[in-house]
Amino acid sequence: MMHRLTLAQIARGLAAKDFSAVELSEALLARIGQFDPQLNSFITVTADQARAQAQAADARRAAGENGALLGAPIAHKDLFCTQGVRTSCASKILDNFVSPYDATVVEKLAAAGCVSLGKLNMDEFAMGSANESSHYGPVRNPWNTECVPGGSSGGSAAAVAARLIPAATGSDTGGSIRQPAALTNLTGIKPTYGRVSRWGMIAYASSLDQGGPLARTAEDCALLLGAMAGFDPKDSTCVDQPVDDYLAALNRPLNGLRIGLPREYFGAGLDPRLSDAVMACVEVLKKLGATVREIGLPNMQHAIPAYYVIAPAEASSNLSRFDGVRFGYRCESPVNLEDLYKRSRGEGFGAEVKRRIMVGTYALSAGYYDAYYLKAQKIRRLIRSDFIGAFQEVDVILGPTTPNPAWKLGEKSSDPIAAYLEDIYTITANLAGIPGLSMPAGFVDGLPVGVQLLAPYFQEGRLLNVAHQYQQATDWHQRAPEGF
Repeated sequence: MMHRLTLAQIARGLAAKDFSAVELSEALLARIGQFDPQLNSFITVTADQARAQAQAADARRAAGENGALLGAPIAHKDLFCTQGVRTSCASKILDNFVSPYDATVVEKLAAAGCVSLGKLNMDEFAMGSANESSHYGPVRNPWNTECVPGGSSGGSAAAVAARLIPAATGSDTGGSIRQPAALTNLTGIKPTYGRVSRWGMIAYASSLDQGGPLARTAEDCALLLGAMAGFDPKDSTCVDQPVDDYLAALNRPLNGLRIGLPREYFGAGLDPRLSDAVMACVEVLKKLGATVREIGLPNMQHAIPAYYVIAPAEASSNLSRFDGVRFGYRCESPVNLEDLYKRSRGEGFGAEVKRRIMVGTYALSAGYYDAYYLKAQKIRRLIRSDFIGAFQEVDVILGPTTPNPAWKLGEKSSDPIAAYLEDIYTITANLAGIPGLSMPAGFVDGLPVGVQLLAPYFQEGRLLNVAHQYQQATDWHQRAPEGF
């Protein structure tokens, strides 16, 4: 069954000519047609483009090329611009926008030979933790279709978890790769800020956003990240630093690895069953040669308020470009320019996006900038300093990815703060700019839970190494939802 294969297995199968890229793409397109109506994970399926790319990949292989991703099927979160294909950010305001160019991430993966099957559902403009704010409707978790898949990369997570595609791109502003990965039994990595180009990735919060992969295994994430990462002169925030060989790092033994457990992660608010899953993971890693010690991250308590000042402030600035004039949705029969702006934005943006624009505009307004935005940036520096200090004592930091397993659709819709608190363990990595990874670590009431690993800047290889070694010793990541 080709849909059960990981990216690494697909690479071996294509190289051995067990099947072609065309056969693989057709099989997965059929599965998307059959199962996606239950999940709503895709916004746009690009069947014709996928067939053309698959044929081109097969031709390249026939000519002697043998890249690991040549012919590998993926799909992109719908905030990565894709030339000639609708790029909506799951918003009414961009429902009719067809990008005239490819994002750098899309371009790099296409050059590696990846076959894109379409664009994936997400929270509108990546604002949310449940994938319920999409203009195209909520995404459902394949482990329980009454539950959320997490967000904002919920479409990416649901499609990969249901074996509709082997891997997908996502973006992470405060946990939007790692949190849905945890809630759907996947591996997802947020690279160091600046490791992956943001050019062509529609911005939510420019100092926090970072693209990355979601897949079933650390090995697959290493394959994708190796192709996605690298300097891009078109992105002024992209770092000019060589890309490590992530695949080569996977098989290093964990002897002597120093793991830190922050005491702040295990207080009130964490489901004790998730705490048990984290400690069970620790025991496996100790058997593999790691040592464990308790550490402190004293400013973590300020992370949520700081994040929900900084991110909305940047969003209010970034989203000002969607005004009904240049592209996207325009209201009917505006009476003047002010009416055009007000009604186009009022009708085009959803409730959560409006909420964050309002909060951000307020935080940046005269008289409040110093009290809110500037103070939040100072807290951000303290959080970064906490991590720098901690990494002088340990090699990686380990803890839960989320405080709870997936919740029911609509359960937190009337209480945005409760949904915001689901990001408590993930947002600090974005504020500090360090890399983070979530990996499958068990189940609670039949729903997956994840463990998060954090590492110093540009140590993605270390995260993938630890996750891969853990996955060699466990089988959580191999479990699939029934009915798909």
